[in-house]
Amino acid sequence: FCRTWMPVEIKKYYNPVTSLLTSGGENGWRGMKTRAQLQIETQTPIKVNVDSIYKPIERVEKKFGKLHVPKGLEEALPYKNKPKNVMTKRKKKSYISKRAVVMDGDEKKKHTFMQALNTIRNEKTLKRRAKNTERRLEKEKEAAQKEAKFADVTKANKKKRYRAEGKIEAAREFKRNRR
Repeated sequence: FCRTWMPVEIKKYYNPVTSLLTSGGENGWRGMKTRAQLQIETQTPIKVNVDSIYKPIERVEKKFGKLHVPKGLEEALPYKNKPKNVMTKRKKKSYISKRAVVMDGDEKKKHTFMQALNTIRNEKTLKRRAKNTERRLEKEKEAAQKEAKFADVTKANKKKRYRAEGKIEAAREFKRNRR
């Protein structure tokens, strides 16, 4: 590409060199051998850089201290954000948690009766929830049908209202521009 004052035609020149690229047996052109090919031929081992070998990462686990809130700030906090004195779990089980509770006949009867009452109550609540969801779905269906029924009417009413508001707005705009 050459810019000149006068248009100059450049002669096109094309001379492919095919003599070096022919694969004519032993005398033909051969590319340079790669390092891997040379190592295989000479059976030399691959050099290993010691710094490049992966080592397991050993990280020390951080132990954070307990959060300390100053008393003045703690008093200024709302109740829900104040730190509560939560009992920590005991390392040894207490006497009450260790001892076995053996129920006598009367206590067993009361316990089984209470379990039966609880199961009945749970079943009733499950049934009630199922009925409520069914009822809600039916109501939603009815509402959708009602909405579909009156959709055209409401659309027409909205269109009328917006058209009237647009006309009023246009009249106001016209009056403003006239002044």
